[in-house]
Amino acid sequence: MKLLKRGAESEIYQATWNDSNAILKIRTPKPYRNSTLDSRIRRHRTIREAQMISRVKSFGVPSPLVYFVNIGDSSILMQEIPGTPVHDLPDSKIIKLSEDIGRLVATLHKNGIMHGDLTTSNFIFYRDRIYIIDFGLSQNSIKPEDHAVDLRLIKEILNSAHAQIMESGWKNFLLGYKSIVGSSRHAQILHLVSEIEGRGRYATVV
Repeated sequence: MKLLKRGAESEIYQATWNDSNAILKIRTPKPYRNSTLDSRIRRHRTIREAQMISRVKSFGVPSPLVYFVNIGDSSILMQEIPGTPVHDLPDSKIIKLSEDIGRLVATLHKNGIMHGDLTTSNFIFYRDRIYIIDFGLSQNSIKPEDHAVDLRLIKEILNSAHAQIMESGWKNFLLGYKSIVGSSRHAQILHLVSEIEGRGRYATVV
């Protein structure tokens, strides 16, 4: 196996499954936590993530296939999507795909799922489709505040990693989002995004 990424919560490896390329995600133990509690947390998050990846398919959101879940070592073996992260696409392509991304995020929210890590690296463009990956921070939520946090994050990513196309990308994202959730919900979430931004802007360090 080849280590692809080591994060705060997990390690990502390139692996194989029935002669096909696969991704193995292992949640690593945290020595600063009580070992029994740590094991319970990792098991719970592994099960939840595998369920989320599978569940989103039921309402039409492309995501990797889950091949195998090992509760013992808190790992998930899943399909590798051999496409290109949206983060690495040309600016003109990102602008064009932003509306589709908005529709996918809105579909998650409409079905009660907050992704929790909406970066352009977690959208993979493959064979003219966009796949969403990395549901490690996802949770079941119908709360507008949680959905606003999702939108605030992707807006921040556009502003920092794609500053030259931020306005066009954000505008198209919102067009796609609104087309799924409707005008009223769209306005409510955007208002909450503004509130979150305001809290950050006027926060003081004590």
